[in-house]
Amino acid sequence: MGFMTSARDTGEVGAFLKARRAELTPREVGLPETGRQRKVAGLRREEVAQLAAISVDYYTRLEQGRAPASASALAAVAAALRLDEDQQAYLYKIAGKTDARPRRRHTRQSPRPAMRRLLDQLTGTPAIVLGRYMDVLAWNPAAAALYTDFGAIPVQRRNYVRLVFTDPVIRALHTEWEHDARDAVAALRMAAASDPDRPELARLVGELAVLDPDFRTWWAEHRVNSATYGTKRYRHRVLGDLTLDCDTWTSPDGSGQRLMVLTAEPGTPSAEALRILASWTAPAHTHTKPATASEPTA
Repeated sequence: MGFMTSARDTGEVGAFLKARRAELTPREVGLPETGRQRKVAGLRREEVAQLAAISVDYYTRLEQGRAPASASALAAVAAALRLDEDQQAYLYKIAGKTDARPRRRHTRQSPRPAMRRLLDQLTGTPAIVLGRYMDVLAWNPAAAALYTDFGAIPVQRRNYVRLVFTDPVIRALHTEWEHDARDAVAALRMAAASDPDRPELARLVGELAVLDPDFRTWWAEHRVNSATYGTKRYRHRVLGDLTLDCDTWTSPDGSGQRLMVLTAEPGTPSAEALRILASWTAPAHTHTKPATASEPTA
């Protein structure tokens, strides 16, 4: 467990955060220049809070030493302020969170054998095994043909929410991208409720909050979604428009793993498109090897 922080430590946290934000400009962190004269150098508190997807009031209290800092908040603020390895280590130490530093190595989940068997038997429809925080743990050839070659993506970046926001192919695939992206953020919020200070979650949220303004806004809304079914509309780069039913089944062992399966109404153009997808056997679409448990998350 982390140690308790003293009044001196909380004051040091505030002084350190103020010094770091004074070193940055809006342009450096991807924020638009307002053209207004700035009273002080660097970023405003409001801008740091926006980048970190936390409230201005909470960030202000962090700087003033009036609020304890959670691991997830520290990770988001560290990403917003572009802290390097040494600066992150120092921030976690003075905040009493050295045992929860996001850079600690963690093993990646592996798909449960039962999930693996189910996936191998689904040959005619796209299916993906998702981990606790929506990491893509395994997939079948039809899923690779629909989405992308997951095997070509570094394992530490193979996360469904990250790909929805940062991968241009997957982003373009979603006809209703905003709706689907908001649902993905809400599902991640729901998954995070059981253990919000997990370092891997903090890393993911901190990175996406800096990279994408929509993610920052939607994460800050605290919307949650535990829906296990719905309709997805895609525009595939080869086959055109598809309307698919998306269903997920959660593993009963508490691992948080889910099997996501996409199907189409028989006799529809979408069903024919899935038949074509399943028939493709190009090498780029045949990678089904999941990440091993020894592979660390970045």
